[in-house]
Amino acid sequence: MLKVGLKSESRMVVTRDMLVPGAAGVFGDFSAMPPVLATMFLVGFLEETAIKCILPHQEAGQHSLGTDINVTHIAPTPEGMEIRAEAELVEVEGRSLRFRVTAWDNAGLIGEGTHRRATIDVARFNAKVAAKSSAV
Repeated sequence: MLKVGLKSESRMVVTRDMLVPGAAGVFGDFSAMPPVLATMFLVGFLEETAIKCILPHQEAGQHSLGTDINVTHIAPTPEGMEIRAEAELVEVEGRSLRFRVTAWDNAGLIGEGTHRRATIDVARFNAKVAAKSSAV
């Protein structure tokens, strides 16, 4: 059962693939940017931590999808440094879940904010995606 107060923590080491220049060719030319943790990977790491917080408490056939993220990336993190994230479920409104998310590296705070996820029925969601795909 999902309830306010659930928490999770994740840790990982920043790799070369997670640095800003690694986004070159995907979203434009980021190759000249400083070699630090890209915000998109910080956001993904925070989302993963929120999923980890609730997944063991969801019913069979359920999962969640991100619907909103409001995160400030406060400080740079170089390759090889460990990062840690925490997610806390702070609000449950029907299928809508709101989290407080925070991340640190070995030197201190690197990001914080809020994140919303929506609980979904996986089979029903996949059927909607399949129907949409057939229109392509």
